[in-house]
Amino acid sequence: MACWLAYPPAAPADPAALEHIGPQGLRMERYRAPTPLTVPHAQTLGTGQLLSLMRDADPVLIDVQPVVVRPETREFGMEWLPATVRYHIAGSAWLPNVGFGELEPRMERYFRDSLRQLTAGDPGRAVVFYCVLDCWMSWNAVQRAAAYGYRNLYWYRGGTDEWEQHGQPVVEATPVPIGDAGTP
Repeated sequence: MACWLAYPPAAPADPAALEHIGPQGLRMERYRAPTPLTVPHAQTLGTGQLLSLMRDADPVLIDVQPVVVRPETREFGMEWLPATVRYHIAGSAWLPNVGFGELEPRMERYFRDSLRQLTAGDPGRAVVFYCVLDCWMSWNAVQRAAAYGYRNLYWYRGGTDEWEQHGQPVVEATPVPIGDAGTP
């Protein structure tokens, strides 16, 4: 089921970027481009703020860096095929490809079910979305999570690029698997 959002997007850093925002309020293409400073329905965090939140609130950390899906396995089930090794913030769940502007039904179920599992069904649980610097995938994921009813959302705009710039450690990531029914 497609997710339709009823609110306007935040003003991007580059006004020309508005042409890539679809009618649902999500970025639909050119996902690696300058992002706005804020995203609707979430608080934007810098590294210090994220570290404080991690210390005080035990948020769910969700990395949305995209990967390639092996097409030859589609009839047998989906399988992630990372192009390179991904490193992210320790304790994060890697939910690849959930930040695209349009999700096929199986990916939409994967995102919804993963969020439900990671938050133990609590829509008020603090959830932080990130990717890398200038990545619209995390911006889209925040808005989609808000449309699903999650209300304590954060956006770590600089992602792992900013995290590493501040000398914070990263660990090798493994995507959360997609189950037979579209669930992790």
